Amino acid sequence: MGVKKKKEMQVTALTICHQDLQTLRALADVEGKNLASLLLHCVQLTDGVSQIRYVKQIVPLLEKADKNGTCDSTIRSCLDILAGIYLCLSLKNPLKKVLASSLNGLPEFFLSEAVQSFTSRLQEELNTADLYSYRKVIDNISSCMENFNLGRTSVSNLLKNVLHFLQKSLIEISEENRKFAGNRIVQTQLMNDLLVCTRVSVMVVQKVQGFQRIHLNISSSPMWQNMCGLLGIFTKFLSDDDLLQTIQSTSGLAVVLFIKTMFHPPEKIPDLISSMLLHSVDCTSVPEWFLNCCRRLCGADVPQPALLFLCQGTLTMLDWQNARMGPRGEALLLDTVHVLFTLSSQIKESTLEMFLSRILASWTNSAIHVLESSSPSLKDSLNGNSSIVKRLLEYVYTHWEHPLDALRHQTKIIFRNILQMHQLTIENSDLATDHFIVELTESLLRLEWHIKGKYTCLGCLVDYVGVEHILALAKTIPSQILEVMGDQSLVPYASDLLETMFKNHKSHLKSQTVDSAWIDEWHDTWVSPLLLILCEGNLDQKSYVIDYYLPKLLNCNPESLSYMVKILQTSADAKTGSYNSRGALGALMACLRTARAHGHLQSAADAWGNLVTSARIKQGLIHQHCQVRLDTLGLLCESNRSTEIISPEEMQWIQFFITYNLNNPSPGVRQQICSLLKKLFCRIQESSQVLYKLEQSKAKCEPENEFTKQHPSVSLQQYKNFMSSICNGLFEALFPGSSYPTRFSALTILGSMAEVFPVPEGGVQTVYQLSHDIDIGRLETLIECFTSTFEEVKILAFDLLMKLPKTIVQFLDSEKLQGLFQAALELSKSTKPYDCVTASYLLNFLIWQNALPSSLSAYLKTQQVACEDGDKSAAVVERNTLMVIECLLENLEEEISQAENSLLQAAASFPMYGRVHCITGALQKLSLNSLQLANEWRPVVEKLLLTSYRLSAVVSPVIQSSSPEGLIPMDTDSESASRLQTILNEIQPRDTNDYFNQAKILKERDSFDLKDLNASVRSIDASAESKGKEGKTCDVTAQMVLVCCWRSMKEVALLLGTLCQLLPMQSAPESPDGSLTVEQVKEIGDYFKHHLLQSRHRGAFELAYTGFVKLTEVLNRCPDVGLQKLPEQWLQNVLEEVKCSDPSSKLCATRRSAGIPFYIQALLASEPKKGKMDLLKITMKELISLAGPTDDSQSTVPQVHALNILRALFRDTRLGENIIPYVSDGAKAAILGFTSPVWAVRNSSTLLFSTLITRIFGVKRGKDELSKKNRMTGSEFFSRFPELYPFLLKQLEAVASTVDSDIGELNRHPSMFLLLLVLGRLYPSPMDGTYSALSMAPFVPFIMRCGRSPVYRSREMAARALVPFVLIDEIPNTVRTLLAELPNCTDQHFRQNHIHGTLLQVFHLLQAFSDSKYRMNTYLQQELADIAVCTKAKLWLAKRQNPCLVTRAVYIDVLFLLTRCLDKAAKGSQPVLEHLGLWEEVRGIISGSELITGFPYTFTVPGLPQYLQSLTKLAITTVLAVAAKDGGQRRDVPISLSQLLESSFPEVRLLTLESLLERFSAAAPRLGEKGLPPLLKNMGGTFLMLAIKENHPECFCKILKILHCMDSSEWLPQTEQYIQLTPKEFLIWTMDIASNERSEIQSIALRLASKMIAHHMQTCEETRDSVAPKLQQWVQLVVASCGDNCPPESRLAAAEVLTSTAPCFLTNVHPILGLQDTLALWRCVLTLLQSEEQAVRDAATETVMTTMSQENTCQSTEFAFCQVDASIALTLALAVLCDLLKQWDQLEPGLPVLLGWLLGEDDDLTAHVESTHQVEGDYLFEKAEVNFWAETLIFVKYLYKHIFGLLSKSSWHPLSPERLHHFQRTASKQYRLISQLFRELPPTAEFLKTVDFMRLRIQEERTLACLRLLAFLEGKEGADILAVRASDSPTEVNQLTLQRTEAAF
Repeated sequence: MGVKKKKEMQVTALTICHQDLQTLRALADVEGKNLASLLLHCVQLTDGVSQIRYVKQIVPLLEKADKNGTCDSTIRSCLDILAGIYLCLSLKNPLKKVLASSLNGLPEFFLSEAVQSFTSRLQEELNTADLYSYRKVIDNISSCMENFNLGRTSVSNLLKNVLHFLQKSLIEISEENRKFAGNRIVQTQLMNDLLVCTRVSVMVVQKVQGFQRIHLNISSSPMWQNMCGLLGIFTKFLSDDDLLQTIQSTSGLAVVLFIKTMFHPPEKIPDLISSMLLHSVDCTSVPEWFLNCCRRLCGADVPQPALLFLCQGTLTMLDWQNARMGPRGEALLLDTVHVLFTLSSQIKESTLEMFLSRILASWTNSAIHVLESSSPSLKDSLNGNSSIVKRLLEYVYTHWEHPLDALRHQTKIIFRNILQMHQLTIENSDLATDHFIVELTESLLRLEWHIKGKYTCLGCLVDYVGVEHILALAKTIPSQILEVMGDQSLVPYASDLLETMFKNHKSHLKSQTVDSAWIDEWHDTWVSPLLLILCEGNLDQKSYVIDYYLPKLLNCNPESLSYMVKILQTSADAKTGSYNSRGALGALMACLRTARAHGHLQSAADAWGNLVTSARIKQGLIHQHCQVRLDTLGLLCESNRSTEIISPEEMQWIQFFITYNLNNPSPGVRQQICSLLKKLFCRIQESSQVLYKLEQSKAKCEPENEFTKQHPSVSLQQYKNFMSSICNGLFEALFPGSSYPTRFSALTILGSMAEVFPVPEGGVQTVYQLSHDIDIGRLETLIECFTSTFEEVKILAFDLLMKLPKTIVQFLDSEKLQGLFQAALELSKSTKPYDCVTASYLLNFLIWQNALPSSLSAYLKTQQVACEDGDKSAAVVERNTLMVIECLLENLEEEISQAENSLLQAAASFPMYGRVHCITGALQKLSLNSLQLANEWRPVVEKLLLTSYRLSAVVSPVIQSSSPEGLIPMDTDSESASRLQTILNEIQPRDTNDYFNQAKILKERDSFDLKDLNASVRSIDASAESKGKEGKTCDVTAQMVLVCCWRSMKEVALLLGTLCQLLPMQSAPESPDGSLTVEQVKEIGDYFKHHLLQSRHRGAFELAYTGFVKLTEVLNRCPDVGLQKLPEQWLQNVLEEVKCSDPSSKLCATRRSAGIPFYIQALLASEPKKGKMDLLKITMKELISLAGPTDDSQSTVPQVHALNILRALFRDTRLGENIIPYVSDGAKAAILGFTSPVWAVRNSSTLLFSTLITRIFGVKRGKDELSKKNRMTGSEFFSRFPELYPFLLKQLEAVASTVDSDIGELNRHPSMFLLLLVLGRLYPSPMDGTYSALSMAPFVPFIMRCGRSPVYRSREMAARALVPFVLIDEIPNTVRTLLAELPNCTDQHFRQNHIHGTLLQVFHLLQAFSDSKYRMNTYLQQELADIAVCTKAKLWLAKRQNPCLVTRAVYIDVLFLLTRCLDKAAKGSQPVLEHLGLWEEVRGIISGSELITGFPYTFTVPGLPQYLQSLTKLAITTVLAVAAKDGGQRRDVPISLSQLLESSFPEVRLLTLESLLERFSAAAPRLGEKGLPPLLKNMGGTFLMLAIKENHPECFCKILKILHCMDSSEWLPQTEQYIQLTPKEFLIWTMDIASNERSEIQSIALRLASKMIAHHMQTCEETRDSVAPKLQQWVQLVVASCGDNCPPESRLAAAEVLTSTAPCFLTNVHPILGLQDTLALWRCVLTLLQSEEQAVRDAATETVMTTMSQENTCQSTEFAFCQVDASIALTLALAVLCDLLKQWDQLEPGLPVLLGWLLGEDDDLTAHVESTHQVEGDYLFEKAEVNFWAETLIFVKYLYKHIFGLLSKSSWHPLSPERLHHFQRTASKQYRLISQLFRELPPTAEFLKTVDFMRLRIQEERTLACLRLLAFLEGKEGADILAVRASDSPTEVNQLTLQRTEAAF
């Protein structure tokens, strides 16, 4: 049966010593009923779980003995043995807890004897002298104290001994730890022992009774001495930074606990601890013992961590409940928090920051305990308005965005506790109306929604004051929060807040009403905004709302489902959605899916029986929007009950879904499809087990549950049929030429089937087995998947084959297996990089299936492997792997020998990296830790290493040359050749032709022999030639040589890394327990060091880094101390080499230091993160010092290296928060390095700075460079990096002080840009406290002053940087201040740079103000009006009085912004602008501008284009505003649109046209020109004239777009009047443009021509006839625009044209075009549906949907008027086309065209034949256009199906006998040709000639399909289907029999 058994618990059995065993045997009674017998039976068992049952019988047996009142020697001895057993068991053994639990119930009569036994045994334990046994004793003490009465009593009895032992243990272990400094593995264990010992010491003092009287003991007593000794040790630990911080933290607890226990009187303890925290201990007033023990803590130099952990101990170990410590305790509480505040500004190490946040949270908890019964003075100190609470809030605000999740969580706790503290201080006042709470709520609501902390804090407020008060302040808050749910990073926070709010709201509303009237208000508040998002929100927003918000809403109120469904059902028909919108149908499916998955729908029947129709389900499964399809599938697959039966209807729908959704281009969608189907399979498997149970119990058919609606056997059979059908469909999807998405989906789903339905074991029944549906054809199909160029497909195919039974290989004969092995060997030396990956998977398949040729056994020295049956399979795999590796190794050695003679020949014929890749692949699949042929492996490993080094020596000269990419000279002049001499001299001569030793000038001809290379001639060709093994000549390009070399280096690195990672290491030089010696590991390390530091090719050193990381990880875990310390030694050596500026150094100073950063990165990243990270600290200190500026010009190379290395380290995510403390120093180095006179330093500094910006502010998440998502508040930034505050301020001050000095020399201040870039990412927060010394205000005047920079870009940056420093409310005053600084027209001396900088700042501030949500505020409108008045005073800057066009342009931009803001602000009451006279001034500026008077300038005038654009924008706004005011009367218009359009400057025309296009586009959907303002009507003639004479491409394109947007009936009749062209001539002119122009113009011209043709077709017959001759030219244009070689824009235009003209030309009842042209357009639709671009496919799908929705075609399919996906649109289009052919009665002329499509007449088979006879191309990477989405055979399948259906319904033959025989001859000839080509291919052509083989297979299928149809037409109904294929046999086609069926397709 199929119910899976739970995994059994593993328990280690208990054992006893021989003496105790003999004792038990002697005491056991004959009947076996006494305690000794019981224990004897127990210890003789080997199963720990069985022993537990015996242990539980001990106490009941003793209870019986208790009744007899005897405690004989037998029981006494048994109790003694039990004590020994307990102490021998390990701490985590469940037996120990069971025994303790049992003995806790020991009868009182035996307690004294038991205590005596345990005390005696524990005493023996405490006497141990072996340091490495201490941990066991410590664990025993710990377990005795944990819920074990006997143990606790024993420890109390031996308290003095226990304390002495703990003291001795701590001393000796810490000393041992010091001795093993550097041995991380031993130190880790010892430190763990120290930690446990410290914790146990704390536990003993806390739990043992009697310590409260210890102060009464004599100070000289041993116990007191032990306590003092322990306190001294913990004090030492507390200050020891070499220990783990957890030890220091626990020591802090211990120190306070011991002081609390030992100090007298207790009332003075708070004062003593407070003086310790404040460094004010009076040494004269404290006991001597305290000074002796804690002297380190009494001085002023207590380390920060020690102080921090003392605070933790104070808060944890003192009793804060009920204010028991009185006023002194309250004072200590306040002192503690002030110390923590001080530490928070000093501590920057991430782990200490984490501790600090927890301790602060702990402090707030303690404060709450004290406040519950505290004095009024403390309440005053801790209420919401107190300084402490404000400092706490400031801490929350500066840390709520911290990158550490745990720290952010602590801020939430602190904030929640602040609210509770305030609540306790205000006593009975209403919290919701409290001033502090109201102010806090309002300030939080004012914050931007991108701040994560806002959500958690609002959630806390809701819990305390209720959501109704927040809704009163912000009624739209639900919609606001839902709006931000498009951002993935904010979604969890937003959804949690919404859940808190709607739950609170529901509770509040229910408490206010007695009936269900509350539900309507709740729905309006929370559900209505949700439905709006579901129907109309953007894709991401809807997805996240459904995934996060909807389930929580339904869980809160399941009844809301029916409300949502009712609304969505109503609008589902109207809002069907599209490819970028889900519509109401998508929203409905999402709601139902979520409801079913969370158990709100009881069964599937509830979903489509009552809530949604079957038709809607089917529509959802093929909807154009992928998420609708996924949600519908999820509705079918997901259920909250894993055993819910799948109905037959569901099975049909799922099969229907799979048919059309495998080829999905989105990886995410594919993964979700596969995941959902796997859930379905799991449901089938689990429900089938229930059905098997029911079947076995012979359940009746009638009863009540769903499982018995039909007989279980019927359901099981349906399951089997369904799974087989799915399997068949998936294997059919692996047809020749299937796309990568299809193969990925099919193989993943098949893999899930094999995983969910495994081969049954034992009595388990399974409803389905995949292996039963596997035959030889399908096995070969899976093996052929290895030929895919996508490695994911290879992986999936291999994994699937491994999941199948080993017996499947029997399908393949020995000849086939031999062919596969030979193919793998051939592919392993291919020059195509992906071929070796195929070879690797093929070899691994043969290895694991034990299908290798017998000839390979010669490579194995030991033929038989001795092994158990269970290990037999593993041994066979190991043997096979060894044979394959030896075979590959032998071939590799031979090839390396040849490569040493000629690297060119190797690169051309046998690049060696493929062999190494296959070896690595074989090793990675094998478990190398448990080798059975260890003796055979050692020499192989040694040979592998030597061969790797040889290969590396051959190729490394290329990789390590200064220019590895250009080693084969490509230049055609002798001068260039001589320049290459430097490169070539670096390389050791390897080739026999001396090729790398001397630059040669080669003959300029197509090819030449290598012998010619020794002769000097006058030119150089682009390639060299090499003779391959077979003697044929092949070209060798520089790319081939380079790829051969760097890939060889890559594979060697990965092989060496794999060997280090997987092979066991020898523990001793001659030890038999490992395959890798210590010396070999050191050699590998030296190899990596050599190549990482000297390679210059990025591919080589990046991948060497991957291998090196594996090695360093192994070294750090290695028990050998010498190997452990290797990384440290290597690091010191390389840092010394970097510091040295010796010119002879081989380190690469270019290429971003090449492999040096990778080398150091690998050494540091593998350092254990839980340790102290000492290597990182040493390295960063060294690098920071090197990266700083230096006066010595000779030392710039170390500086460059240091900057490059720092960049790599800051980028490495594995270093995490450990790198953050060095960010400040890194930023300083980058900013100062940017001022260096050396370009290399400046370049490296810039790269480092860019990395730091990303590290600090996060990865850029949007297009906006200054998005607040990648910014932080100034307080947060400077609290995290306080060292940068004075540095940035000082640097900025220095820059600003000299930025506009009068010194003649121009000072560009290169660092200004970086300073402003950092500052521009900071912004002030309304939450910034007044207690921070890091205010942003001092920066503002300096930033303003930077606006005077002589560098344009710096002025712009200063303006942008200023904006975030000014709060919204302060912008008006700041703008007025800036405007007042501008000069008057009468001023004599002013600088245009100053004016420009100031105006830019005004502009950017106003722009931020205009975008603000506060701009509609009446007060702020007045502020804008005041700014406008100030602006008027400086209007001369916008006129000709100002000679600078740049400043005039910016001033005009300011005016434009003001007019726009005031116009919007004063909507409905226009007087603001008029009252101010601003419009009049603007009109004056335009009237007096060069737009009216003409331009005396040329384009050489600085700022002219910018000025033109600004002026034009203002002019357009003015014209449109005046026209709107005057109602179309063009009075007082300073300039007309016609004047702007006729300007001689294209900038003016382009801006005007863009503005007009925007308005025409907006009006087009609304009744054409009727939606336009009067000014823009009747402009068709103007645009026609512009179109004819415009020569600027962008302007011309815009004009055509405007004409396309306009109603053609308005302007087309005017062509003759305005441009002297008839409409027909204008159409010809447009089509000529569409034929000849570039893509964008061609696309819009095609659209425009199509619109004109459609217009002509809809007008009178005369007009239609005049245009008819041009229709064929238009058809050719459309066809030409659909080709694969056309840009996507052209194909998109063609699809849109076909959609707009479909009713006229594609589906017209009376076709306007001829049949050939009509079919050509239909062919275009079909081609576009198979386009690789998703947008093109979606547009073509719109065409198909249009054709299906016509009156004469809506009955052709069941999906008329539905939104469908391109995958099903293909078959729907063919269905409509066939139906139309029947309607038009054009089957006879149309059928030959369709058969031509089927046969692929467009494919030039002759060219293919020629190409197959040519030598395979020498191009390393194919660059041809490839469509990875289209699937030819899917198109053939659909076409065959519809033609067959069409012919089946026809009662007459559409082809004449002559035409029929002609087609048969053509198809037969093609079939014979294919047969011939198949015969010419090699035996394993699918691997060796994959492209040719696949092309022939596809053509074969097309030909067979055509032959079947022709046979059907000929009437051979009784014939059999084609028995053989051309690929199987050369049988002539006329001997084949054909069947009249469509079963093959």
